Amino acid sequence: MKKILKKLLLLILVSLSFASILGQHSINGKIIDNQKLPMPFANVILNSEKENSTPKGVVSDNNGNYSFNNIPEGKYTIEVSMLGFKTKTSDKFNLTSNKTINFTLKEENESLDEVVVKSKRPVIRQTAEKLVVDLENSEMLNNSLEDVVKRIPGVIVTNNGINFAGRSDVRILINGKTTDYMDMDTLLQDLPADNIAKVELIEQPGAEFDAEGTGPIINIILKKNVRLGNHGNVGLWLGEDEGFEYGTNASIASYKNKLNWQLNTGYSAPTWRNDLFITRTVGDTFYDQATIEPFDPKRIWVGGNLDYYINNKNSIGFGTRFNNTISERISRSNTDISSTSSLERFVTENTFDRDRNTFSINPYYEFKSETDRLFVDFNYVDYKNENTNDIYAVNGNTIPFPNQRFLQNGKYNINTYKVDYTKTISNEFKLSFGTKYSDVDTDSDLQLFTENSSGGFDFQPEDSNRFLINENIFALYTKVNTTIGDWSLSGGVRYENSYTKGTSTNTNKTRTRNISQLFPSASISKKLTESLGVNVAYSYRIRRPNYNSLNSFVTVYDPLTSEIGNPNLKPAFTNNFQFNLTFDSQPFFTVSFSETKDNLFLFISQDDDTAQISRTTINLEDRQNWNFRLFAPLKFVEGLEGFTGVIVDYNKFASTELDPDLLLTKWNYGLYTQASYKLPWDVKAEMSSYFGSGALEGQIDVGWIGNLSFSFGKKFMNDRLKVNLGINKVLDRGFVGRVNYDNINANVESNGSRQNVQLRFTYNFGAKFGKKKSKSNSSRDEENRIDSND
Repeated sequence: MKKILKKLLLLILVSLSFASILGQHSINGKIIDNQKLPMPFANVILNSEKENSTPKGVVSDNNGNYSFNNIPEGKYTIEVSMLGFKTKTSDKFNLTSNKTINFTLKEENESLDEVVVKSKRPVIRQTAEKLVVDLENSEMLNNSLEDVVKRIPGVIVTNNGINFAGRSDVRILINGKTTDYMDMDTLLQDLPADNIAKVELIEQPGAEFDAEGTGPIINIILKKNVRLGNHGNVGLWLGEDEGFEYGTNASIASYKNKLNWQLNTGYSAPTWRNDLFITRTVGDTFYDQATIEPFDPKRIWVGGNLDYYINNKNSIGFGTRFNNTISERISRSNTDISSTSSLERFVTENTFDRDRNTFSINPYYEFKSETDRLFVDFNYVDYKNENTNDIYAVNGNTIPFPNQRFLQNGKYNINTYKVDYTKTISNEFKLSFGTKYSDVDTDSDLQLFTENSSGGFDFQPEDSNRFLINENIFALYTKVNTTIGDWSLSGGVRYENSYTKGTSTNTNKTRTRNISQLFPSASISKKLTESLGVNVAYSYRIRRPNYNSLNSFVTVYDPLTSEIGNPNLKPAFTNNFQFNLTFDSQPFFTVSFSETKDNLFLFISQDDDTAQISRTTINLEDRQNWNFRLFAPLKFVEGLEGFTGVIVDYNKFASTELDPDLLLTKWNYGLYTQASYKLPWDVKAEMSSYFGSGALEGQIDVGWIGNLSFSFGKKFMNDRLKVNLGINKVLDRGFVGRVNYDNINANVESNGSRQNVQLRFTYNFGAKFGKKKSKSNSSRDEENRIDSND
């Protein structure tokens, strides 16, 4: 027994000697209050005097104990804080051996209601990889994801989709997770904005992101509960667009001791209108088409998150969300067909009965210490879209047209497994690697029926199709982040292997596609002065065709316009380069260039014999994009917060494989401003505007576009009640363009409703507004962890 004890003692002495040689020591202690009771979940921050060092943060455990391990020798201070207590900072000390420092916190005498803390975060921040837009404290009204996306400088949302700096191949993620399996219109309109905290525009995604996408990524970060105690809010909004619209929402959350949970629900009934006008000449015949399409969907959603902190290093969590959108509407299409000898008219109505459901669950596990972070994540999404569309002739129609019924049902199941590990070797060096596997099954079923002489509908199997897709993607990545003086470097590589199988049941044909590829990415940043910084970045990426594009069946919108799938599509590959100049970490000047081979291009063609126009996605040989951006904060105007900027972009689409050759080029400039100002009586006013001189939306040469919106907000009842008035689209010009290629000579106008007014009431309740002292708190480190989970 004595020999064993001697060996253990020798081992301890050797370990201590090695720690001393390496200059790594530990700091620990205990935190108590005036009654000598332990204080769990206090924030403990270790600050070093070393230049470019990053503060370390931990949370005290249930017994009030804290510890920092593997700390290099040097001069330090420790700061301890907790809600309801005075912050205490230790004297400066020189760490040459293991050290114990205890703290006694004194209760804050002042009432929390009398303490006003103002923290101004930049509205937008720029890093080498992404632009971050903070919307959490904004007064501007946001009803849907579309409203939020419009707040990103440089982003334009039209009826034809999203455009950023001349690029329309924009991809949207929610908390870093893919949403490509739902169509963009569904996502923009159906996702409510109440729980969106911030938006990231990622132009140069690192290796930890999927390589999918040739254009920018818009990552929507949802709010998570990081406040103390029990609290929540209820909201009601009323508005006028294409009729009376309204909505309500509620949320409740709690963060006590180890448990953090949040529930939210809501209902909305917005109204708007999308109108399409096309005039074109086919031979000596003139076609004047007008489609008026109102929308008044009913949306309901419910969601929740549960996080349990096993201890200050291990936590588990679970999130779930359900969205349902029901839309019953009628659109009317009127086409006058005139020639020198006749005048005919197509008059049809489309009735839509659509039911969309999205259900997701997301369990996770996280281990986090001062030097290591392991995150294991599973995400399941089930999306169903049931749609019945009847197209029939109405009074005024002069051309024989068989009434048709389309049943369009879609099912999408997505399973994603992900593991990420990060090792912080020092303040200057961090290593990350991880893996991801996703399994996607889609089932798209289109059934066409035509009306018979007795008023019933007959099934048309030759014009119907059921398309099944299974796709598996396996990925591995590694990434290094390091800092050397004023230089910061990041580099990584991602390997992806994807296998896709598509089966058409009506033709009994199956196609497969297997892609294995390495995707490198890198960025370098340098701090030039205290305020001025510069960075350059590169990424290589892939864009796989979406599942709707691969389906070979025809979707008919009216007797003269349709969309055709293309199962022969190949993926597109893009090289992206970017240079940023920043001021106080905010974007100042940017130059970027991208070139895409086999670009996925929405091609418009016309059949002169039938005068029908159809759209289909094709692979275009080459696509290039240049854009130049200049942004500036508005602080130079006293009392004004926000930013203004200008973007100049150049687009080129080219293909010698088409007949005739296609070559489209255009320069465009845009002006963007987002500003807030405090009016008398503590009324906060916000203004958002953009103007674009014109751009290429694929084949369509679009003219100038612009929008101006205002919002006014005021708080009542000791900041419990917030009232907002939003006046959107005060000035608005939508999508007006022209197609002039081969045999197509057409003018296109796609516009929505004009002027929208909304009044919103939000009442907050709970611990945030009380004076109750809590023994539990979320530290800055905890908040960073929650952010990183997103």
